[in-house]
Amino acid sequence: MMHAWIVATLVALAAGCVGFFVVARRAAFAAHALPLGAFPGAAAASLMGVNEFWGLAGFSVLGVLAIGQLQRVGRREIASALWLAGALALGVLLLNLSGRYAQSVYGLLFGDLLGIDTTQMAVVAAFSGLTVALVAWVARPLLLDSLSSELASAAGGRASALEFAFLGILALSTAIAVPVVGAMLVFSLMVGPASAARAFTDRPWRALVIAVGICLVTVWSAIALAYLTNWPVGFFVGVLSSFCYVAGRLRGGTTALAQVA
Repeated sequence: MMHAWIVATLVALAAGCVGFFVVARRAAFAAHALPLGAFPGAAAASLMGVNEFWGLAGFSVLGVLAIGQLQRVGRREIASALWLAGALALGVLLLNLSGRYAQSVYGLLFGDLLGIDTTQMAVVAAFSGLTVALVAWVARPLLLDSLSSELASAAGGRASALEFAFLGILALSTAIAVPVVGAMLVFSLMVGPASAARAFTDRPWRALVIAVGICLVTVWSAIALAYLTNWPVGFFVGVLSSFCYVAGRLRGGTTALAQVA
């Protein structure tokens, strides 16, 4: 349980930071496609007998490269859909070859928070810290590009480079979150709290902090409820993230940031 609390906190910090930009840049489908498209990497790692994290990280990078290349000739949504379809097909094949189909699919799609060991916790801590540091490094130009690509270009930013940086950070956060909350729930953890945060303030940096706070409360509450009910942690993560979004919408925040997101 201690490992679960620590790892969930680290993942929530990274997911909240990245989720703010996912919502601001209207990249919710990419945030859905990259986690699901990364799970074939874990299947490949299982087949080769190596740590699944490295497989997830490798396929997350491939996803960034694929989406980045495909969106040059089409919209980001189409590029994300094409990557997702191909990656899922490959994942089914690799899981079938590994002989661990049912167990592996459940763990990759819905997470295994209570199965995190000390080694995995150290990896998650290192890459969560790296994710937050990268977000802090590119936050200002990335926010400006999210609000207005013309203003970002005038300030010396390159839209293609910022998009690639954003997708790379999203892929990194995906790789650390999938083993914990699962590919299906990374999306809800990133989008729900960040969408709710925009209803509470019209200041972007304050909204980012609120998004991180909501993520933390969500995962902590999910662990506590799972302990009390013996229901899956992932169920409560998804439900609470959706509840946060609904609560934010009901609050009716109409801010400039909300219009962008």
